[in-house]
Amino acid sequence: MSDLETPLNSNDVLDDEILDVTIIEEDEEPIVESAFDRPGRWYIVHTFAGHEQKVIGALNNIIKSRELSESIYEIYLPEEDVTEFKSGKKVTVSKRMFPSYLLIRCEPDPEIFYVIGSTPGVTGFVGAEKTKPTALTRREVDNIIHPHVEGVEQPTAKRRMPTHEFEVNDTVQIKTGPFATFSGHVAEINEDQLKVKVLVDIFGRETPVELDFTQVTKL
Repeated sequence: MSDLETPLNSNDVLDDEILDVTIIEEDEEPIVESAFDRPGRWYIVHTFAGHEQKVIGALNNIIKSRELSESIYEIYLPEEDVTEFKSGKKVTVSKRMFPSYLLIRCEPDPEIFYVIGSTPGVTGFVGAEKTKPTALTRREVDNIIHPHVEGVEQPTAKRRMPTHEFEVNDTVQIKTGPFATFSGHVAEINEDQLKVKVLVDIFGRETPVELDFTQVTKL
């Protein structure tokens, strides 16, 4: 047999027969960590008005003194950032999302329910029965405690519309700008742009002037 007729061995591969093979890796789904999947179940506890922090402190002391960290895992106070305008100044403060309510993650144990329910400042659980409170669903937990997505920065608490002290027809005084010291009446309030439209008496004629919240003060 001639050299041209010699069969190729399976291990012999010609350079021009090498194929480029591109391996396409499917994008992996990001890992989502939900507070719902943590040990225990989530419950809503009602407190006396303004006693949320006192209840948290009292519960933490009880958990430590009775060694209940394996039964009462977490106390969560839902808060959010709110922009307010006070005396013409814009400030951002943290406020309770649900005043007088706490979220507690614990074991669904009647004895644990009793310990929490008898804590000073607690008026009871939110649920159908006093001895067997209703646990929150996954959707309810995720709506309050946003799930953490791996590689994505945890979102901050939802910011509500800014609160302010102005109402239509209020009398206000302009503090800055070309109309400083002028007074007028509020005609419109634009919360999205943080502006008010004030009707100012200029040369005997009411003229609308658009101003930032910080440029006027209520009289």
